[in-house]
Amino acid sequence: MPQVRELMTESPRTVAPEASAVDAATVMRDEDTGVVPIVEGDGRLAGVVTDRDIALRVVAEGREARSTTVAEIASQDLATIDPQQDVDEALRLMAEHQVRRLPVVEEDGRLVGILAQADVARHLDASRTGEVVEQISE
Repeated sequence: MPQVRELMTESPRTVAPEASAVDAATVMRDEDTGVVPIVEGDGRLAGVVTDRDIALRVVAEGREARSTTVAEIASQDLATIDPQQDVDEALRLMAEHQVRRLPVVEEDGRLVGILAQADVARHLDASRTGEVVEQISE
């Protein structure tokens, strides 16, 4: 089984904690993704903001998207993985935490990539991919 670093998307676009929900949504649109990592100035992962966070914590609550910061709405209780970990461990974490994407961080907390369910699916056989999708979606 390959290591996470072999399959991850390296150096994903990020936003700072003070970025607005509009800034994050613009990155999502431009990068065709549903998640944007939030990083501090030193590159450490502070959280992630998802399209769902914006929909539920901004739009559904009637908040002003330009003045709501991603730090206010972000998912902060994160499952992350080290780039040297085995992809099997990533799959276990995705299933356990019911997430489709894992931030990949070094020991010092610095973000180096994102591993998405789609990245893994492209490298596994179809039956294994089906099992993983089923576990994540439970």
